[in-house]
Amino acid sequence: MIGLTLKHLRYFEILAQYKHFGRAAEACSISQPALSMQIKELETIMAAPLVERSARQVQLTSLGNEFLERTRPILLAIDDLEDLVRASKGPLCGKLQLGVIPTIAPYLLPNIINALAINFPDVALQPKESITQSLIEDLLQSRLDLAVVALPISEPAIQEFALFEEDFVLVRPEKQGHMPVPNPALLKEMRLLLLEEGHCFRDQALSFCNLSENKSRQLMEGSSLTTLVQMVSAGIGITLIPEMAISLETRKANISIARFPSPKPTRTIGMVWRKTNPLVDQLMQIAAVIREAATR
Repeated sequence: MIGLTLKHLRYFEILAQYKHFGRAAEACSISQPALSMQIKELETIMAAPLVERSARQVQLTSLGNEFLERTRPILLAIDDLEDLVRASKGPLCGKLQLGVIPTIAPYLLPNIINALAINFPDVALQPKESITQSLIEDLLQSRLDLAVVALPISEPAIQEFALFEEDFVLVRPEKQGHMPVPNPALLKEMRLLLLEEGHCFRDQALSFCNLSENKSRQLMEGSSLTTLVQMVSAGIGITLIPEMAISLETRKANISIARFPSPKPTRTIGMVWRKTNPLVDQLMQIAAVIREAATR
């Protein structure tokens, strides 16, 4: 098609992701009028409307949805070509988009950023915090290069690489610190505080306590580990947190930390990327740096 450019496709794909001209323009690092003009140019080239505009959000037309499905493989192929060129140049350089889940980011991301800056000075790191499902979708759509998550993911197009194992610990009110550590059977009968739906850590806690999702709806929820710990400090209930969160989350809380006897609840932290990514050698080097940063 005469006049169709990769820029048109990129901007359209980002607009389809955000469904809002303002947020999409910010993600594209251009003004909202400039983005609107690019989308109008694309619709002129296609001789048909691709989006339905409203004051609050954008919806794709039927043609827009089909156009998006055809656009994504093209953009993925271009991204893989760019990665192939980067791989041929030797040491990793340029933009690196890293995703991290919320139950890891506050505790490990500062160490990761510092370690990568030292070991890969030519890399411009762009971190993003989100839940696992969102990060995997971004990986598959080439909006991320790699992500640090809890394994397994079990996605055929995603390569998994285990970094380290981590224990969960029990957080309970300070006055309960002298009491025996409850086993999973007792935990399920207590007022257990969980992260809201969508967090993989929630699923892992439910699994350890042998609780069904239906039963979990009767339990109290929080949006972050910080919220859960402060609720425990207020005497509302008990919760589980990963070991890496202890030092940060327990500084200003009247709580007690207890470790479980074997078999302990654990999770495997790993790095994931698209199997088609040609930067495998460089990604393995990054994995080694992240693993070392996690041990500090």
